[in-house]
Amino acid sequence: MVWTLPEPMLAEPVNNPALPPGFAAEPKWDGYRALLARYADGRVVIRSRRGTDMTAAFPEITRAAASLPAGVEFAMDGELIVWEGGRVAFERLQGRLNRTAAGAAGMAAQWPAHYVAFDLLRLNGTDPDLAAQPYTARRAALEELFTDQALAPPWTLCPSTTDPATAAEWLEWSAVGMEGLVLKNLRGTYRPATRA
Repeated sequence: MVWTLPEPMLAEPVNNPALPPGFAAEPKWDGYRALLARYADGRVVIRSRRGTDMTAAFPEITRAAASLPAGVEFAMDGELIVWEGGRVAFERLQGRLNRTAAGAAGMAAQWPAHYVAFDLLRLNGTDPDLAAQPYTARRAALEELFTDQALAPPWTLCPSTTDPATAAEWLEWSAVGMEGLVLKNLRGTYRPATRA
């Protein structure tokens, strides 16, 4: 059976950004939300939150995923961002989707994107999928994948904390291009097309 990317789990705004007990906080980046799959045969798919195929628009990310060792299979949820001058530069992402392959390669060379991974939905044919596991198990598996594969730029592991003081400090990161916080239930599963 061929496995396909699920619909993304969506964030929902809240009035109080304080981190409640039993939740983790992650920075919300100003970029393109993207699900990324790397199949065992080396094929890579990058899909937007709305289902648009973005694989050709981000050749640097596609190459990085394809270059991992044979047999490594995973699906991640994350954000495509571009850093410029010490901050996230959303404007450098704009226009990527409407470029020819040569145009996308040129933009990638000038303003390379990073993939900030914040969730792991599948790893090496896990059955059941990791999406059915609680956030704590998915996060541990994501951190292990970064360690085991020595993932370095363009890969970035999204910070995560259960410390309310750290989460509150992250709210001050707007100058670097963070839009707020995403709060995740430590026991919550990944529920496609539903709110976090």
